Amino acid sequence: MIGSVFSPYYAWAGRNEPENHIALNVGLYGKGVKRWTMTERGRSALTQQPDHLGIGPSNLTWDGKALRIEIDEWANPFPRKVTGTITIIPEALAGTSFQLDGKGRHYWHPLAPRARTKVKFDKPGLDWEGTAYIDSNWGSEPLEAGFVNWDWSRAHLHDGTGILYDAFTRDGQNRQLALRINKDGTADQLVPPPRSTLKKGPIWRVNRSTLCATSTVPKTLKMLEDTPFYTRSHVKTMFEEEAVIAVHESLDCNRFASNWVRCLLPFRMPKVTR
Repeated sequence: MIGSVFSPYYAWAGRNEPENHIALNVGLYGKGVKRWTMTERGRSALTQQPDHLGIGPSNLTWDGKALRIEIDEWANPFPRKVTGTITIIPEALAGTSFQLDGKGRHYWHPLAPRARTKVKFDKPGLDWEGTAYIDSNWGSEPLEAGFVNWDWSRAHLHDGTGILYDAFTRDGQNRQLALRINKDGTADQLVPPPRSTLKKGPIWRVNRSTLCATSTVPKTLKMLEDTPFYTRSHVKTMFEEEAVIAVHESLDCNRFASNWVRCLLPFRMPKVTR
């Protein structure tokens, strides 16, 4: 992240100098190996080239065929070293960006909606291969200035990737997006299915929902993150006529913008000057 969207330090600085608020976020989930890193660093820790991004001791490199991410971070809030390499090999690259709001201030691009990944961590000891996904968000105003809340999900399909956005903007719009992204990277826009309520986050009680066919009751299989303003989970649902397990996220921008939440964030997002 450059101009880290969830950074309290960036907000307190008036959202100026995004290059002075950079972070690499890593979330690992599994029995005995759950880790979270999001250390924020300043301008001196940033290096940028067309095929390379350096954030402190961590690096991302694109060789034209694969993205290699070398991670050298500390987990928070309990300090534990996180070191390893993730290689992501896109099956196709998508060329279309999508406007998320009605004013042209927030955009999203599914760069590699379907990919293969090879993961090898030394700390903690992990080694596996599987499917992957790469996207990018950017905007000209803070998220909380444009949105009240949103729900997003992504699922790998037998012949592509399904993505759903359901967002409520500050100007009272309900912006929905339903996409089937094909294996060649082209995107078909679909009619969004109806909204279905999911159970709230178990601790912080963030409201959650997903777009889903009325014939199906979506079910949360595993809660990966439950925070005062954000949840991430695995949801069993339907995308058109296909049963899928989706990665699902909910964001409450009103909560995120509150002072009490921003005062909690430094425990998971420490800032270092080197």
